[in-house]
Amino acid sequence: MWLVGVFLLTVVTAEVYFKETFDEFPGDWVVSDWKKSSGEAGEFDHSAGEWYGDEQMDLGLRTSKDARFYAISKKIADSFSNKGKDLVLQFQVKHAQDIDCGGGYLKFFPEGLDQEHMHGDAKYNIMFGPDICGSGTKKVHVIFEYKGENQLIKKTIMPETNQLSHVYTLIVKPDQSYEVRIDGDKKESGNLKDDWDFLEPKKIKDPEESKPEDWVDDAKMDDPESVKPDGWDDIPKEIDDPEAEKPDDWDDEADGEWEPPVIDNPDYKGEWKADRIDNPDYKGPWVHPEIDNPDFVDDDEIYAYESFGYVGVDIWQVKSGTIFDNIIITDDITEAEAFMADTWGKTHEAEKEMFDAAEKKRRDEEEAQRKKDEEARKAEEEAEEEDEDEEEDEDEEEESVPPKEEL
Repeated sequence: MWLVGVFLLTVVTAEVYFKETFDEFPGDWVVSDWKKSSGEAGEFDHSAGEWYGDEQMDLGLRTSKDARFYAISKKIADSFSNKGKDLVLQFQVKHAQDIDCGGGYLKFFPEGLDQEHMHGDAKYNIMFGPDICGSGTKKVHVIFEYKGENQLIKKTIMPETNQLSHVYTLIVKPDQSYEVRIDGDKKESGNLKDDWDFLEPKKIKDPEESKPEDWVDDAKMDDPESVKPDGWDDIPKEIDDPEAEKPDDWDDEADGEWEPPVIDNPDYKGEWKADRIDNPDYKGPWVHPEIDNPDFVDDDEIYAYESFGYVGVDIWQVKSGTIFDNIIITDDITEAEAFMADTWGKTHEAEKEMFDAAEKKRRDEEEAQRKKDEEARKAEEEAEEEDEDEEEDEDEEEESVPPKEEL
């Protein structure tokens, strides 16, 4: 009798929890009333900007007013937990305005967000993306909410700062590892426990221990047999210049008593210091003993959140014009890579060509205007010179005519 075994092959399919290409706007996006009463709330419009690879594909959510707060969100159709699964957050952003100060990041919120009243202190799970403000702040934020506190990454990840579209990707895995990519290239990676201060340290300095009072941690000491030479302190640092001579035209009564200039004394040796020798009592640097931290609690699920329910923009911008586009949340990096290839991958080269052409046109116009201004300036100077010459000629003619009395 044959025993036939049946093997079931389980195919794990990728999940795409959220995808937004902004082909239409506002759609299901909800603008918050935060800062509206004070007049500080900005307005979004739907635009691909002045340069793009494909005007329809590159349509996005654009900030439109300077010096404003922006707050908008969209619900994830089916909220989810990333527990036990990879989490990939990815979006495209373009600072077309040549940003001087403002955010370009997204926030990913749990269930329960009040969209109509979303504000800057609303609880989020993860905040991710570029933030630029002058020369002081240039970083890619990777912030996780953990036990009621927002924890910032300890490493500095530099963002792209030009006026073109770029894609930011964050990958978080159940093994607590993470990776940050820009335009598909890895910029940083590591482990959540190492690169954030989520947990208390495993070890702490023993509070019962302190460095003994007689501990000697100076490797060298002054040689007790080293003696300062007699007259050392009598040598001045500067002396009168022996080659200086009193000027022949110096008048003591008018100029005061002449004093020669001073120069560095070649015999001056500086402050005397005793010779240094090895310290026979040296014990090496004292190391504070450590003990296990009683407050340390390990956590192998720092990466996990009970729910992801909303995606939002919550930023301040001095100069508007940032365009958000092509957002995806998935549990498979290959899905995010394919999405980037079908969007940014098809348009970014043409966008750069259009931008370069616009920049060349701008530079040519500025150069033409500069030449025009220069020609106008020269013409004005020549006209002024001609007027001055005419005035001089008139003056000379008046001087050449004798007064009536002399005629």
